[in-house]
Amino acid sequence: MQGTETRNVDSPQMRQAGKDLLSLALMDARNHSLRWFAAFEPVPEAAGAAAWELGHAGWFQEHWIARNVQRQRGERCDATAPMLASILPEADASFAQRRGTPLPDVQTIRQYLVESLETTLELLAGAAEDDDALYFYRLALLREDALVECFAVQAQTLGLDTGLLAPLPARAPRAPLVFPATRWSLGSPPGGFVPDNEKWTHAVALPEFEIDAQAVSWAQYIEFVEDGGYDERRHWSEAGWAWVQGTGRRTPRHVDQMRQGVLQMRFGKLMRVPLAHPAVHLSWFEADAWCRWGGRRLPSEAEWEAAAVLGATQGFRWGEVREWMAGTQRPYPGAPVQPAPGQQAIDASGRALRGASLATRGRLRSLRARQGQSPDGDAGFVGFRSCAV
Repeated sequence: MQGTETRNVDSPQMRQAGKDLLSLALMDARNHSLRWFAAFEPVPEAAGAAAWELGHAGWFQEHWIARNVQRQRGERCDATAPMLASILPEADASFAQRRGTPLPDVQTIRQYLVESLETTLELLAGAAEDDDALYFYRLALLREDALVECFAVQAQTLGLDTGLLAPLPARAPRAPLVFPATRWSLGSPPGGFVPDNEKWTHAVALPEFEIDAQAVSWAQYIEFVEDGGYDERRHWSEAGWAWVQGTGRRTPRHVDQMRQGVLQMRFGKLMRVPLAHPAVHLSWFEADAWCRWGGRRLPSEAEWEAAAVLGATQGFRWGEVREWMAGTQRPYPGAPVQPAPGQQAIDASGRALRGASLATRGRLRSLRARQGQSPDGDAGFVGFRSCAV
């Protein structure tokens, strides 16, 4: 039974979880946050930012649950109504926003996270078993889960080996998949917790398309580099070429060498990367340029989602890197004009990302999940796959 509960607690089904599983998941998320923070704590250049992220996770949970007298109303609550006082007097000044305000000491932050979580669990035990009453608990859980990937990206950027991420398994190349024309239901239906950028289900007509069964590998990407891909203007969009010129980039971020193999800095260690692994730390500009060079294109969100669902038994592989899509993260038809309480406004200018990475918690690995990011963003564990033109 314990093993079953553990598996259920770290799955996308937690969006619909009831009180018992939510309680276990909230404790699990807090333990992971503290474990990652402990890895940053001895590193001065990383500890301050990590302390703020950790404190903000505790603040967010307390603000919307313990301090929110309308928490049982869920998305219908008045987000502008006054909140109760925090158990940590300086919490709002320290953690509501990044203001450069001096933070409490680490022991105070840790104690704040312990006490605020205890209050959260006590309130959860008395909550009703419905979507409104559980909205903020599910929101706080998934918000804190995202902190793990944020910490992992910081560790890679700083060259910090935390030992908290398992290496990618060996993988064999797979042939592209072809899907017939269909009408795909894009977005999420009501029920459980639904992020604003997934609202709501709507039909999209898809013509027949061919899509890679897995993200573009280093072996595929290295051909682009060796063919002078970063030197040829014709492979790049106008904005992409300006980015290449401005950064002086000739290989992807963290890559030291791409001739006869890939040498990459991974968490502070220079490693020879298996060429079958997905290419990672790529901007949208680089993904788009590779597609132009190879006579391919990036997939639409509907194509990616349909392929992930329909191709699950045909070899469609995802979840090793987040993947760039062709379009922006524009709101779906019927999306709310104003963000739901605790959620952020949809950034329609950011290029859409789908899938998950090696650092993504299982609760966030939903096929419907969307992210948006600036096209020059390459710090995260991001790659891409391609479609036939």
